[in-house]
Amino acid sequence: MNIDQLCSQLGFVRSKGGVVEIPSAELAERAQALTAANVPLAFMYATDERALGAGFAVHAVFSLAGSGFLTLSSALDADAPAYPSLTRTTMAAHWYERLMGDQFGIVAEGHPDWRRLMHHENIPVGTYPLRKDFAWNTKLAQAKEPYPMHQVEGKGIYEIPVGPIHAGVIEPGHFRFNVRGERILALEGKLFFTHKGVEKLVEGKTPEEAMRFVERISGDMVVGHTLAYAEAVERAVGHTITPRAARLRVVWSELERISGHVFDIGNMAGNGTGFTFMAAQGFRMLEELRRLYESLVGHRYLRGAIVLGGAYDIEEDAQEQLRSQLEKTERELKTILNIAFQSDGLMERFETTGVLSQAAARAYGARGIGARGSNIPADVRRDHPYAAYAELPFAVVTEPAGDVAARFKVRAREVTQSLALIRAALASMPEGSAVSTVTIKQGDALGWAESFRGAVIDFVRLDAQGKIDRLAVSDPSFMNWPLFGELGPGNIVPDFPLCNKSLGLSYSGTDL
Repeated sequence: MNIDQLCSQLGFVRSKGGVVEIPSAELAERAQALTAANVPLAFMYATDERALGAGFAVHAVFSLAGSGFLTLSSALDADAPAYPSLTRTTMAAHWYERLMGDQFGIVAEGHPDWRRLMHHENIPVGTYPLRKDFAWNTKLAQAKEPYPMHQVEGKGIYEIPVGPIHAGVIEPGHFRFNVRGERILALEGKLFFTHKGVEKLVEGKTPEEAMRFVERISGDMVVGHTLAYAEAVERAVGHTITPRAARLRVVWSELERISGHVFDIGNMAGNGTGFTFMAAQGFRMLEELRRLYESLVGHRYLRGAIVLGGAYDIEEDAQEQLRSQLEKTERELKTILNIAFQSDGLMERFETTGVLSQAAARAYGARGIGARGSNIPADVRRDHPYAAYAELPFAVVTEPAGDVAARFKVRAREVTQSLALIRAALASMPEGSAVSTVTIKQGDALGWAESFRGAVIDFVRLDAQGKIDRLAVSDPSFMNWPLFGELGPGNIVPDFPLCNKSLGLSYSGTDL
């Protein structure tokens, strides 16, 4: 079924831009109809339309694999923006609705957990930083509002607080365990300690100026974010990149996927279980890849690899260097994976630990490894092809068990797919320019890319001067952090770091 057939079946009337305007009172009902039709919610964002003589608007984006994205939009009152919550029937909306409450003061009426999400303690109540009348450089007093964590009460039940400051060079995050003995009964995370304000900071900037901010959303996922953003801008202005640029975007994206997975494979086995051989070898291989990236594009984390209108070029001699390093990485990774899979002690720690059921993953809108490790074949490279992915053969990797072992296996198998994609892209690399000039004008569009953590989905709206009026970013970690409430309980406390590393999420990407 394509989008036109779906809209006809559900009685939707799409505008020229592919948006369905829905009265706010009907939004939850319409969203439920799409969810029932196995069309999952992919993204939600809000806009401030008051300068246009309207109020606010909330937009729910649904993904119809193989056909495109369908956006339901509802106008809201300027003075008291509110609508019936989608979360009651579409669970994947739960954090988005709380986020829009914090950012815009939009109330999702009937939401089952209406605690503040992003501005939970340090932003004064009633302050909404993404409204247009809020200046980016406003200095706010620390509110010190308490955040009520969930609790389990009963005889022999204790709380264990962990973080937000951790033993290691990682970002802050607080986790609250309710336990009986070592067994976890309930687990809740509290994040958003280092809010950067990216979506506010890029307002009024040119798309090129904003690229520097997008590159820094999540330091190890540069290509995933810049590619989704560039695709959104280019689609908004009707620009088509060159065939060479399309192939190069595949190469850069898959290189970032390989390095991300190599790190997580070493981190899961080494730092998650104490099998330090894996950590040492994984981190050594990662360092070799980082040095390769610096020689290819001038940056260890691939800043500059994706540009508006194309990608950084890889000349023939550099392609040979790339092929040589990838052959070495493939050979060495195969060796250490064989050792890992033959280690009974390691695999016993992985298997049946941190099980995420397919039903829970689907309900929460899990992305990337979180979805595919629970047998959900979601991957925007295949479902909504971009760059040159429609022209290159690859398979979406899934595992059925939903445990740490399944997520480990997905990563290992995806590296093989990425190596094949890079080789195919290089072998069929067209001649011509890697970058074409983008003529910036008014427009809006979605853009997306499958990062090594999962799908990044952006909405970009450019004003009449071609400057950014609204950038809304959806990082896969934002969708996957709530999964810990499902996969944590039933495990013992010492296995939480292993569960955590098996998802390999970003704090920075979540807290824009």
